[in-house]
Amino acid sequence: MFDKVLIANRGEIALRVLRACRELGIATVAVHSTADRDLKHVRLADESVCIGPPSSTDSYLNIPALISAAEVTDAVAIHPGYGFLSENADFAERVESSGFVFIGPRAETIRLMGDKVSAKNAMIKAGVPCVPGSEGALGDDPEENLRLARGIGYPVIIKAAGGGGGRGMRVVHAEAALLNAISLTRGEALSAFGNGNVYMEKFLEHPRHVEFQVIADEHGHAVCLGERDCSMQRRHQKVIEEAPAPGISDEQRHRMSERLARACLEIGYRGAGTFEFLYEDGEFYFIEMNTRIQVEHPVTELITGIDLVREQIRVAAGQELSFRQDDIVLNGHAIECRLNAEDPRSFMPSPGTIKQYHAPGGPGIRVDTHIYSGYVVPPYYDSMIGKLIAHGDTRDVAIARMHGALTEIVIEGINTNIALHKDLLNDAAFRAGGTDIHYLEKKLKAEA
Repeated sequence: MFDKVLIANRGEIALRVLRACRELGIATVAVHSTADRDLKHVRLADESVCIGPPSSTDSYLNIPALISAAEVTDAVAIHPGYGFLSENADFAERVESSGFVFIGPRAETIRLMGDKVSAKNAMIKAGVPCVPGSEGALGDDPEENLRLARGIGYPVIIKAAGGGGGRGMRVVHAEAALLNAISLTRGEALSAFGNGNVYMEKFLEHPRHVEFQVIADEHGHAVCLGERDCSMQRRHQKVIEEAPAPGISDEQRHRMSERLARACLEIGYRGAGTFEFLYEDGEFYFIEMNTRIQVEHPVTELITGIDLVREQIRVAAGQELSFRQDDIVLNGHAIECRLNAEDPRSFMPSPGTIKQYHAPGGPGIRVDTHIYSGYVVPPYYDSMIGKLIAHGDTRDVAIARMHGALTEIVIEGINTNIALHKDLLNDAAFRAGGTDIHYLEKKLKAEA
């Protein structure tokens, strides 16, 4: 096992990694910007290093500064958390070439799955169902692109090969708009991602977002830990996640788990990862793979009893997975609400001082957060300040417990989206389960 791990992140995920390291007897190094010197994990870590000013570009995205911090503290491995550099193949490569262990997949795997075209081709080869579309990047022949779209059937969606987070995509409903859409998306993709390649897929009009958690070691073992429903989204950002996904049968889950575990072995995957799918009319369609731990990993942990971050660290240290596929038993239901420092109606960020914080409690309640009374939420980073997770024997029990927790929690001094979560938990469509990815935005628009 590693002697010392540098945590190349901030906020609740940095604290989550620190706690996992502590359980494993690993010393920790916290890096932080000048705006984050009072973060909880910085105070709790064995060592801390300031890596730059508040701007992410000059601190958490500054690869030389992170490598230097690992060198001066004699860290052995680097955990990237999620966001920032967690899916940056160049960073993973630089970490390994500098003599440290990157707690995540190999750089070549991140590159393979980070490019949407190569990822889709790899999944087709592995027998994973994909959305009908182009077999690779679109060429420059207008007639060929028009013919391809006719074969797929409108509406189609043009996507940037290097895109993500809802950027670099354009829906086309009629042939007359296709060529212009391809041209515009190429320009946006080149500007945003440095990669002008785009591809075409069938646009599913009422899909759900269902993703499968996997983890694999270097000894030929890969395990799928069930699925999560992340369909409650706003501007392609998840708001509520739950596991298992409502309406997914044991047979569907078993079939997909087998395919995805096999796909991990075929691409040489190491560590924790998530296969994301659109789900419509009983069929799964692969859209991308996230080669990192995810924000919503706690719901999977609660229904499986497996500490994913701990296992992620063990795998990176060269150890075998401590369980096999037959050991995975899904227990009950879990729901996660992302807590954001923002206005619940306008969604404008709300930085400032938290004057009072009180965590909820009771059976089945978990709170993953770095905030405390007196903590100052800075204006420089993502507005998420924590996650509230509820577990119960059934989905109804989990919803009831979450509702109670949202009523108990106190965060004063800043605006939060707690009111939105309360509203959604009382929403008839959410309570029924199975809403599509467009539901929340339609609901918010209707209520505006």
